[in-house]
Amino acid sequence: MNVQKIVSAFHRQFPGAGEPIVARAPGRVNLIGEHTDYNDGFVLPMAIDAQIMLAGSLRTDQEVHLYSLDFQSGVQFSLQDLKRSTTASWSNYIRGVCAMFLEFTALKGMNIVLTGNVPQGAGLSSSAALEVGTALLIRNLHGLDTDAVALVKLAQRAENEFVGVNCGIMDQFISMLGKKGHVLFLDCRSLEYELVPVPFAANNAAIVVIDSAVKRGLVSSEYNLRRSQCEAAVEQLKQDLPHVRALRDVNTANLDLVEKLPSDLRKRARHVITENQRVLDAAKHLAAGNLQEFGQLMNQSHASLRDDYEVSCGELDLLVELAQSVPGTYGSRMTGAGFGGCTVTLISNEYIDQLKDVVSEHYPRQTGLQPRIFVFNASEGAEQLA
Repeated sequence: MNVQKIVSAFHRQFPGAGEPIVARAPGRVNLIGEHTDYNDGFVLPMAIDAQIMLAGSLRTDQEVHLYSLDFQSGVQFSLQDLKRSTTASWSNYIRGVCAMFLEFTALKGMNIVLTGNVPQGAGLSSSAALEVGTALLIRNLHGLDTDAVALVKLAQRAENEFVGVNCGIMDQFISMLGKKGHVLFLDCRSLEYELVPVPFAANNAAIVVIDSAVKRGLVSSEYNLRRSQCEAAVEQLKQDLPHVRALRDVNTANLDLVEKLPSDLRKRARHVITENQRVLDAAKHLAAGNLQEFGQLMNQSHASLRDDYEVSCGELDLLVELAQSVPGTYGSRMTGAGFGGCTVTLISNEYIDQLKDVVSEHYPRQTGLQPRIFVFNASEGAEQLA
């Protein structure tokens, strides 16, 4: 949807309202750096050219009136009585952002119309895009001077504290600060970041995301277990490396000490330590235009997530194997928390149709599931459009 269409839809929904501000925020895919964020490590996400778009104007009261064009559904709430909705759960992300702003400033009521094309349930962070887009819209409607990183932290807190999902900060960060033609190298401890130009277009290549259609049922319990195993590994490694606060502080030169850990802790720590190094190497290879080397790191990342971190599943492994069998594929890996969700593949444009054909033929036959296939380019982060 373009600006003109959402503005027209806004005026149809709120005929007496003033001229709206229009903001957008993209979804994201993480190219490499999985399960490193909560270990104070490094990640390399990319904003995708799928987005949430919002049009909004101020009201004279304390009411927020929302209308979702995608759900063809409206909901209202008062800023003086913010509660989670059980019937319109999509509105909780907006309510949460409002709640975070109200901790440090007064807000006026708002009329907001929203729409989006970030695929739902595919792990491409439609929730973070909604939070970030809402945060930008509210800031600009109220003329606040909250900077971009503060908005990122606010959006993350909305999801953690109001919605109740214990996400890291990567998703909101890339949605706010992404740049067209770039990926974002983020240090999850310091929040220092660097935009790294990607040579995909120059090399006639693109990112393909394939949704396995496997719902990630084990994520919560297994995610918490992996976190506790990483923390336990840190406690044991402190005996030899007293400076270590998180696995991020252990590098590949210390892998001999890691090998002395009990089996599960050894494997978890080995993944995180080698994955952090892969992210550092990946950023350098992308900046230098070395797609072959970057692709090899993607392949190594998947093997590590499958064998050491044990968060892949048969369906994700099959999608990666199918992608790696197609000529023109630089690399492929699972992306996200695991146990379902998506794979991400870097491939030459001329072979994308072949990849689609191979996956569409073999994956349903072997799994009984229907995959969804998306082609993405590196997109601009959140911005006001009108």
